[in-house]
Amino acid sequence: MGDIFREVDEELKQERYEKLWRLYGKYIIGAAVLLVAAVAGWKAWQSHQTSQRLAEGERFAAGSELLLDGKSAEAYQVFAGISADTRSGYGILAKFYEASIVAGGDDPAKSISIYDAIAAESSAPPSLRDLAKILGALQGLRSSTIDGKIIADRVRPMSGAGKTYRHVALEIMALAAMKSGATEVARGHYREIVDDPAAARGIRTRAAQILNILGES
Repeated sequence: MGDIFREVDEELKQERYEKLWRLYGKYIIGAAVLLVAAVAGWKAWQSHQTSQRLAEGERFAAGSELLLDGKSAEAYQVFAGISADTRSGYGILAKFYEASIVAGGDDPAKSISIYDAIAAESSAPPSLRDLAKILGALQGLRSSTIDGKIIADRVRPMSGAGKTYRHVALEIMALAAMKSGATEVARGHYREIVDDPAAARGIRTRAAQILNILGES
């Protein structure tokens, strides 16, 4: 009889996690994608100095145009070609777009592998390597085969005080805890966000709302 109650409890925990991800996952991913787009514009502007960079920029612009036209498969080929041919800023950005296109499908593991490649790229700025880890962890939350603890461990180093992606990392760790059924751990991470005056209003509001959904311990 005890086994039956444990099974029901686990199903309820998973159902709650899935409800939260449906409600708030799109906002987290949306914020991360906007950040990538902002970084893309900045890096593209920095890299247009030489004729080689100009040629790379034209290829990148062509891929972006295809993506805007809804031709994801063709855009993927362009970005994959750029990332394979160059190690410049455009090459790194092309990998981000490559991973983003894959992430739009049903193969989070493939997109995670691309983000992992960016995170391991020594020529990429630390901020972009950390961003790749964040986006890879978000894809991990979509996967039914990746344990929540593994996801949390990916972003834990970025959750400390003063870290650029601290609050996003804490939010991912909270969702990963929910995925594993560790509701109390999730509450702790959301509480850290709510109690931190340095957190942006949007993420603090979202954390407060989720704490309200989870209820008191």
